Amino acid sequence: MKRTWVGAATLGVLSLVGCEQDETRPNYEYAPDMVSSVPYDSFASNPNTADGKTLLTPAKGTVPRGHVPLKLTAGTEAAEKAGRELRNPYPASPEVLARGQTAFQRYCTPCHGSGGLGDGPVTARFPVPPSLLAEHAMELPDGRIFHIITHGQGLMPAHGSQVAPEDRWKLVHYLRSLQNPARTARKETP
Repeated sequence: MKRTWVGAATLGVLSLVGCEQDETRPNYEYAPDMVSSVPYDSFASNPNTADGKTLLTPAKGTVPRGHVPLKLTAGTEAAEKAGRELRNPYPASPEVLARGQTAFQRYCTPCHGSGGLGDGPVTARFPVPPSLLAEHAMELPDGRIFHIITHGQGLMPAHGSQVAPEDRWKLVHYLRSLQNPARTARKETP
């Protein structure tokens, strides 16, 4: 018991002495390379790399974490293929529709309007986009709508870099919820 007490007292005294700050003497550096390393800025030239750049390109075939690559390119054939092959991985739920509505309001409303009729505020200066409630739009498969959002179509620019893939699928669900009342009304008219 006495040895433990003496050891603890000695450790306590050494700790207090180690905390002394004498500004006239420099402190000891145990890892000087860690303290004063010479980093290169991300976009600065670097003599230590083969291409002279500090920021290296990712290795071929690498995929960022959380990213699922879309192997379809832009174009009509790829859009038709997307319509045949891509399926919405998210089941419709109130949470999915709420997120889809948020994405629709952010990215689609300026051109297509809040109801999807093509009456957004930018239509005063640009050509009027087609109504998302038109029969042609309602007949498009989910995969093709996803492709159109990703790569654009006609005058509509690509939104793939702005809208995350999961939000694009949720946006498709919200668009379908906008189209449902129109489908019901169309079927009821004689």
